[in-house]
Amino acid sequence: MSAPDPHARTHTLQPTLIWDLPIRLFHWVLAGSFALAWITAEADEWLAVHVFCGYLMLGLVAFRLLWGVVGSHFARFTSFWFSPKQAIHYLKEVASGQAARHIGHNPTGSWAIYILLTLTLVVSASGWITLGADEQQGLAAGWFSFSQAKLFKEVHEIVATLMLVVVGGHIAGVVVESVMHKENLARSMVTGLKMADENTPRTSAQKLVAVVLLLAMLGFGGWWFAYAVDRQLDGQAWHATSESGEAEELHVAFVGKALPDNAVWREECGSCHGAFHPSLLPARSWQKMMAEQDRHFGSDLGLDAPTTAAVLAFMVDNAAEGHATEAAYKIEQSIAKEAAPQRITETPYWIRKHREVAAADWANPMVKSQANCAACHLDADAGTFEDGAMQIPQAPASPASR
Repeated sequence: MSAPDPHARTHTLQPTLIWDLPIRLFHWVLAGSFALAWITAEADEWLAVHVFCGYLMLGLVAFRLLWGVVGSHFARFTSFWFSPKQAIHYLKEVASGQAARHIGHNPTGSWAIYILLTLTLVVSASGWITLGADEQQGLAAGWFSFSQAKLFKEVHEIVATLMLVVVGGHIAGVVVESVMHKENLARSMVTGLKMADENTPRTSAQKLVAVVLLLAMLGFGGWWFAYAVDRQLDGQAWHATSESGEAEELHVAFVGKALPDNAVWREECGSCHGAFHPSLLPARSWQKMMAEQDRHFGSDLGLDAPTTAAVLAFMVDNAAEGHATEAAYKIEQSIAKEAAPQRITETPYWIRKHREVAAADWANPMVKSQANCAACHLDADAGTFEDGAMQIPQAPASPASR
C-alpha cells in the first residue's frame, strides 16, 4: 500500500526518485495521444492520425497493466490499491484541508487511474469496432455491418466524453494537492522526483525499459504512416495546389480496402471518363444503363454482346447492394427501391453530401465538373471514396493577385 508518510515532518526530506522513466513516458504519451485523438475526432482528413492515437493508447494500456505487476515499487498496483471507502474518506479529508500527504498515489488519485485505464480500454475497443463497422477497416473489419456502426460510434463518443471529464477531475486533483502540500506534482511526473525521507522505497530509473517502449512506439508510428495507411498509394504522395500556385503535400490519406476490378470494364468505361466503380449505383441502374447503351447520355456505346455481358456481370456482381464501402451503403440506402438513377450525382446521398460545396469550388479549373471525382477524392479510381481521402483543391491564384 502507498500509505501516508507520518514522518514527513520529523525526518529530513531529500529528492527521491519515485516515478521511473517508463511510467513518466507512459503518462505523457497517453495524455498527448488522448488530446490529439480528441482534436482529430471530427476531422475526416485526419482519420489516419485519430486511428493511430487509438491504437497507441490501447498499446500503452497493455504496457501499463504489465508494468503494474512487474514494474518498480510505486508503479505496481499493490502500492496504491485502496478501497472505494478509502478514496471517499480521502476526498473528505481534502475538503477539510486535513488530507495526509502520500509519496505515491493517494486513494482518490489511485481510483482516477483505475477508471482512466478502464475508460481507455473501452474507448479504444469501441473505436476499433467503429472503424471496422463504419469504415470496414482495421482488425475488426467485417465483424459488423454499416447499419450497426451508428451504435458503436455513439458508445465511442460517450465514453470519450466521460474520459475527458475524468481527466479534468484528475487535473483538478493534482492542482489541489499541489497547493495543499506545497509541491509541484506535475513537475514530479516530469523529473520523477519527490521529496521523501530516507526510509522511502528506492526506485530505479529503468532506462532500458523506457528506451524499448519508446522505440516500439516510434516503430509502430513509422509502420503505420509509411505502410499501413499508405499501402494502396503505390508510393505516390498526394499533392494539391496552394493559393500561391505551388504544390503542397496534404495529410496522410486514409485509403479503403481494395475493391474488385475488371480489365474489360475498366477499359470500356474508363475510355471516355473516369471509371465509376459499380458499388456506387444499384444493380438495377447498371442493368438499365446497359439495356439502353445506344442512348448513353447522347451517344451509343456500341459494345458487342460478349463485351456487354462481361461488363454487365461485373457491375451487377459488385453493385451498391453489396455494401462494399461506406459510400456504397449510404448511396444504396438513400435510393428509392423502384428508382434506377443513371448518374451518381442524382442520388440523394450524393446530393446531401455535396450540399455545402461552394459554387466557386465547382468552378475551380482543377474541378470543372461534378463528374470529376478524382479532383477531390484521392481514391476515386479505386472506388472506395473514404472520407479521410478527400480534399477540395484550391485554385491557383491569378498573376494579378500574387
